[in-house]
Amino acid sequence: MSSHLSADRPAAQPPGRGSVEALISQARRLRGDVDAVRRDTRHDATDPQGRWQRALYDLALHQLSDLDEHLAQLRDGPAPAPRPGSLLSRVGSAEWNLLTDEADWSGELFRILGLDPAAAPLSLDELPSLVLAEDRSKLTAMVTDCLVDARPIDGEFRVVRPDGTVRTVHMMGEPVLDADGSTASMWAVLRDVSELRRSQRMVSETRDSLHRHPRDAAIEQRAAVEPQEAVPPPWHALLRFPDQGRPGLDLAAGCLPASADAPRCGGWYDACPLTGDETLLSVGTLADPGTAVTPAPAMVISALRGLATAGARPSELPDRLARLLDSTTLPPVHDAVYCGYRPRTRALTWAHADGPAPLLFRDGTGRELDEAATATLEAGDLLLLHTGGLVPTAAHRLLALAPRLTGALSAQDGVRIVTEALGESGRRDACVLVARVTS
Repeated sequence: MSSHLSADRPAAQPPGRGSVEALISQARRLRGDVDAVRRDTRHDATDPQGRWQRALYDLALHQLSDLDEHLAQLRDGPAPAPRPGSLLSRVGSAEWNLLTDEADWSGELFRILGLDPAAAPLSLDELPSLVLAEDRSKLTAMVTDCLVDARPIDGEFRVVRPDGTVRTVHMMGEPVLDADGSTASMWAVLRDVSELRRSQRMVSETRDSLHRHPRDAAIEQRAAVEPQEAVPPPWHALLRFPDQGRPGLDLAAGCLPASADAPRCGGWYDACPLTGDETLLSVGTLADPGTAVTPAPAMVISALRGLATAGARPSELPDRLARLLDSTTLPPVHDAVYCGYRPRTRALTWAHADGPAPLLFRDGTGRELDEAATATLEAGDLLLLHTGGLVPTAAHRLLALAPRLTGALSAQDGVRIVTEALGESGRRDACVLVARVTS
């Protein structure tokens, strides 16, 4: 990017090699000192304050490592690839010429936004098309203030990449003036700060846990050491949930017992193939709560998988499963919902068996799917299925999580958000399943 004149002053010249070397040495020395203090400090993983301190140390070390990396890029030029685990490793730049309507992007900016570097860069009018709907007004206000009032840009917004992933981008920039003092173009530096914000949220959440009931802290500790599920159900060893998801979907699920002292759940969740690459998603509960400690949920899942393999459609499953269970000693099913998803057309169909309606989250908002029993999803959508073990106001409380859930970076992150938001007071035994559309 060429050098620029800001609205108020000439752009600062880059520091000389010697001064950058001194800054690098200071950053590395400070990181070593922080790391030494962290290693010399005892952290009790069962204590909320200990977890908060550890998270804060880790955040500081990540930021100092990234400062070291950015200073090294000033000295040596752009790094060939981001450092694994870096919180601020992706930095791109752009300039938009207002006179010619041309745009000039660095290759790294294309990668941040998930776009093909061979494609044409987006104009300022086209850029909001990548931004989450609820953040578009923020971006528009920043750009308008920059171009009209010559104010520097310094703010964040979330983008939805073509693969459906949501990233948080921090943008800094200034107007560039021509010889007459008019705004000729706008330049900006954009950073992918998604991992940094996630790390900061972890610090905030562990800090908040210091003020909660000890039992709530125990739940958070268990979730931290069991990242794949909120709580493993008793039948988990018999039939496993797909680890890698299904075509076009990122999947995660878990059981939410009524309390930390009673880690049991009489429901089930599952994802399995239907015909072709279609996926069957299901959650439900058995009428007899005593079956929570038996293989009964696994047997129901096996029956559902058998019916799906035989070609049963989601709309047929409630009746066909009921007839099948009538010939066994297993209790009937209630609070169940069955969804079929076709990744090629992104078509979703579903059927109820007295279960709560599926919840769909998109662009910062959420809604219950109506009785039409069919919908077309979009990349980045998040689908939430849950059994009726949640409190009567659960749907309202879950829909209120829309901004957080649509910003979730993974399905597992969505399960974590739901688990933390409901807490022990917000549920009886229940199961949740999150499916995030990735393509």
